[in-house]
Amino acid sequence: MAPGKKITARIKRTLPVRGPQAPTLSELMRWYCLNTNTHGCRRIVVSRGRLRRFIWILLTLSAVGLILWQCAELLLNYYSASVSVTVQFQKLPFPAVTICNINPYKYSSMKDYLSELDKETKKALETFYGFSEGKSKVRRSAGDWNETESHFSRQIPLLKFEDFSKTATDLRSGRKRKIEGSVFHKDSSIVNSGDSNDIIGFQLCDANNSSECALYTFSSGVNAIQEWYKLHYMNIMAQIPLETKEELSYSADDLLLTCFFDGLSCDKRHFTRFHHPLHGNCYTFNSGENGTILSTSTGGSEYGLQVVLYIDEADYNPFLVTSTGAKIIVHDQDEYPFIEDIGTEIETAAATSIGMHFTRSRKLSKPYSDCTETGADIPVENLYNKSYSLQICLHSCFQKAMVESCGCAQYTQPLPAGAEYCNYKKNPNWMYCYYRLHEKFVKEQLGCQQICKDACSFKEWALTTSIAQWPSVVSEDWMLRVLSWDKGQKINKLNKTDLANLMVFYKDLNERFISENPTNTLVILLSNFGGQLGLWMSCSVVCVIEIVEVFFIDSLSIVMRRQWQKAKKWWNDRKREGSGKPPQVGDVERQGHDNPVCIDEDLPTFNTALRLPLPQESHLPRTPPPNYSTLRLETAFTEQLPDTLEAGQH
Repeated sequence: MAPGKKITARIKRTLPVRGPQAPTLSELMRWYCLNTNTHGCRRIVVSRGRLRRFIWILLTLSAVGLILWQCAELLLNYYSASVSVTVQFQKLPFPAVTICNINPYKYSSMKDYLSELDKETKKALETFYGFSEGKSKVRRSAGDWNETESHFSRQIPLLKFEDFSKTATDLRSGRKRKIEGSVFHKDSSIVNSGDSNDIIGFQLCDANNSSECALYTFSSGVNAIQEWYKLHYMNIMAQIPLETKEELSYSADDLLLTCFFDGLSCDKRHFTRFHHPLHGNCYTFNSGENGTILSTSTGGSEYGLQVVLYIDEADYNPFLVTSTGAKIIVHDQDEYPFIEDIGTEIETAAATSIGMHFTRSRKLSKPYSDCTETGADIPVENLYNKSYSLQICLHSCFQKAMVESCGCAQYTQPLPAGAEYCNYKKNPNWMYCYYRLHEKFVKEQLGCQQICKDACSFKEWALTTSIAQWPSVVSEDWMLRVLSWDKGQKINKLNKTDLANLMVFYKDLNERFISENPTNTLVILLSNFGGQLGLWMSCSVVCVIEIVEVFFIDSLSIVMRRQWQKAKKWWNDRKREGSGKPPQVGDVERQGHDNPVCIDEDLPTFNTALRLPLPQESHLPRTPPPNYSTLRLETAFTEQLPDTLEAGQH
């Protein structure tokens, strides 16, 4: 054997078995505490006295607990965000302004389509409230209404209840009927209308199962009749082609009288027509459709948008809308105008000034917040062909559920591919299905609120509205005559209740940018970790790696080694029991016991040393007897000098 290998073998035989080769966890922990650079663990082992050792154990465990707590706080702070607000002065792009008449269609043009429904509604009002046009206020009996049977009341019968009982009177036929439905909508808002004991509502039943019904009651008979009218109105409008509906609604010449922007004159060419199912023809100023977006470099009412609108109150539908004026919404060019949700109403015979503050917001996406950048990760198809928003997602989700559950699409929202709007002829059950589905949507049972997320980036215009009387008393006469002349009515003077003055402008050009930024970066996180480890445990990254190695890797190896030895012993015992032979010691075990260095130059572990039994047929190697010849003294000189020989002879 080479000299280097002999020295290595001698060192291995001399050193004790420690570290990862320790036989037990206690030996491993003792070795770690004696060799680690973490002072607290070393003090636990080397300290003398139980009290001092207990104190060091308590201090070390407290330090470990503090480290875990502080590191958890650092991790939580790492995934948090701080909000910063930046205000800058610059030339701002002007937003898109969508304007709609509250009355969607000219009533004079819609009479042919709504004549039968209007007659039915008038009879319901006369029966319930006892008034009619040009007659005294005398209630008619319900039987007088049954002169001509109408399919409107047959499909959705109007009912009058007494004393909250399960029995109701059909307003069309006058007959009493038992209510089988168990679902009551808006029952918390039931109040008496008309007489003290009168409650009005309507019942919707499943066309496939007449026993499945839902009863809807309202706070007053007016609300009930108006809701009943809207259901039939949507059914009628769903069957009219879009081109026809655009002709029945207001044109740009009908709605817009005068227009100014940034101190300069504008006209209908600066407006883009947009047809809304509930509001008819709407017109968007600065829509950006041609690729050009107008900007303004001066704030104030004189440099914004100023328009005078012609409302034409006399041509309103008396049963569909109960207010007069216009609706506007300020939005981004890529944003869909949800007029029915967030539109601002403008009254007639008044000048409405709307001042704006522009704010851009930017949120951090995952893992800081649960928002979406473009909506591509949302499993809902965008039906509006506009940039993603939470409202678009919710409406699209409901429309998709409507098509899947009811077989048709709701009229107030865009059509999905391959679907058509609901109507009685093709979908007799759509109203009952729609109401039940909408009830689930409000109660968040459809899953739309769980799927849809907020957009990470969005623009917002905060509006401040002020109203003044317009025109004034002294200028009313000449102004109305001038506007009548511009309108083409050279004979008749316009009524001021048909006009609305609107001004939309920036109050200032301070753009507010709100953004979220990470509170901690990765460098700061690692620095904080190092500070906590050094403060409480005087540790470094090497100590942490050492802890991971000993407490996880080495400890796991010891446990797995013990389990393997137990399994191996169990298997050998089972084999011996099956063969009926007594346990014998093999040649390899005897040879390894006699001279283990000859088998393997590596130092055996405690496990391999302890599990080797003593050989039964051979004797243990004994210590050789001393060589007594080594005690014999020999001269250091090979030859004796002649003089010494002579002296010896004498």
